[in-house]
Amino acid sequence: MSLLIVYVALMITGDLVAYAIGLVIEQNIPAASLPSFLAMYFAFLWVAWVIAVRITQPRARPQ
Repeated sequence: MSLLIVYVALMITGDLVAYAIGLVIEQNIPAASLPSFLAMYFAFLWVAWVIAVRITQPRARPQ
């Protein structure tokens, strides 16, 4: 359950970052804002999952 909570939190953060960068790109190059936003969105899906798995990974206990 903690994996999903961390993943959703990271995705919300990533979406906000992609949105902000997309707005900056739209002000400079309007035609490039949608493709760049979509690329960042799908990249954040993957990056957020990798980070969430590493954060919630069980720690090895010494025997």
